Amino acid sequence: MRELEADVIAVPPFSMQHLLGGHAVHYRCQHPEAKGMRVDVMARMRGVDAFEALWERRTTLEGADGTLYDLLSFPDLVQAKKTQRDKDWPMIRRLIEADHAACATSPTPAQIRFWLAECRTPELLIELARMHPQLANEQSQREAMQAALRGDEAEVQTALENEERRERQADRDYWLPLKRELEQMRRG
Repeated sequence: MRELEADVIAVPPFSMQHLLGGHAVHYRCQHPEAKGMRVDVMARMRGVDAFEALWERRTTLEGADGTLYDLLSFPDLVQAKKTQRDKDWPMIRRLIEADHAACATSPTPAQIRFWLAECRTPELLIELARMHPQLANEQSQREAMQAALRGDEAEVQTALENEERRERQADRDYWLPLKRELEQMRRG
């Protein structure tokens, strides 16, 4: 953060107590090469595993200059995007559609299982269920998959909306006590 010339821009202040308590610490970068960028530091996120497990599953990309970048694995990124924010849900849909488009010719069983478990596009979910019925049946506890196996697009859409509504509520429930703590810090 020093190299980025980053300043904390809101409460809470940077401390392990706040990070381990589930808060995010927000920074704004001042370095000319990163001016205005926001960085959120978190020690834990709702709905995803602990850092150690995420690190084991990380994806490492190499930039043109040879710099290595460690990122959340694709499944962990999708899980982390299941928030109450409106902008995250279309992103999940597009990420899965793009992954399917890139890998559809020779997917692994693990990729197919992931698509069947996380797909947010009714037509694609129905197609996947039709193409991979045995793997789709493994996901039959998912309401959207039950509808996809029947080929009922409207019912798939309703089930996906229900899934999203539950995840958004779980995210609101997670952040509510943390928001209360932030309000107390602001008043203090």
